[in-house]
Amino acid sequence: MKASAKISTFVLRIWRGLSILLVFGLSVFSYSIFVEDVGIHFDQFGKADRFLRKSDIFYVVVGLIVANNVLLKWLGDRLLTLPSHLLPIPNQNFWANHRDQLNEHLKNWFYALIASINTVTGLSMLALATVNSNQFKNGINDFNWLFYLTVGMLLFIIVALPVRLSAKPKLATDAA
Repeated sequence: MKASAKISTFVLRIWRGLSILLVFGLSVFSYSIFVEDVGIHFDQFGKADRFLRKSDIFYVVVGLIVANNVLLKWLGDRLLTLPSHLLPIPNQNFWANHRDQLNEHLKNWFYALIASINTVTGLSMLALATVNSNQFKNGINDFNWLFYLTVGMLLFIIVALPVRLSAKPKLATDAA
């Protein structure tokens, strides 16, 4: 396997690990500064018009964290054990002969997906805490960038795997 694949695996594992710390840390921080009723929907003037109790938000976020980091990882691990002919991938016959590289790409894709969901969840909790706190002067419109970051990151990750798998694996003999 090429060194670039090993480097990308290392980077994605670091991102996934840091994203777990980020989502946990920002969730605890946000919970500590939430008022009892947290605004979750805002009118055109930036005033909260729908609320949830902070404990309900906490349970939803914990459920999302568990589903993302446990269930999605489990699903990714199960996908690696499927026979190649059952995977809906381009160049299926060719990738079947290079299953180690295919598994590395699939694992990296799941790590990137998990890390991006953790990152967006953590940043969303921070944004929600910030707009609901009197300590900060940020309004809901100050976090419009989070929507674009989320869409961009998820779109890039979702498209990256099929694009990568449409190319044939790089073999050690190809580099020479």
